[in-house]
Amino acid sequence: MKQNYAGGCQCGKVRYEVALDLDQPVISCNCSRCGRLGSLLSFAPAEEFKLISGEGDMTEYQFNKHAIHHLFCATCGIQSFARGTNPKTGAEMAAVNVRCVDGVDVDALKVQKVNGKDF
Repeated sequence: MKQNYAGGCQCGKVRYEVALDLDQPVISCNCSRCGRLGSLLSFAPAEEFKLISGEGDMTEYQFNKHAIHHLFCATCGIQSFARGTNPKTGAEMAAVNVRCVDGVDVDALKVQKVNGKDF
């Protein structure tokens, strides 16, 4: 069941609100970026993600097919979310690093491993 959450970067410049269903498995991807970051991802349609602060405080990184806008805080370096499109539907979405969501016990989440090295 979807719930509303708040989250952001370590220094607090980047803050957002998002509706997520954390009863569903979160993604642990082994691609060259996610594997190094250790991100655990949950996805939300763009309309269920609201950036509260930090739009001007982020830097963007893109790699591979340039399909995902990896945004990270220019001050503390934390990537708390990314923006992109669903490859199946083309719908705009947010990929939220649940490690950056306030009050979430990541050890209690179900994790699905994804072989992003082969994308």
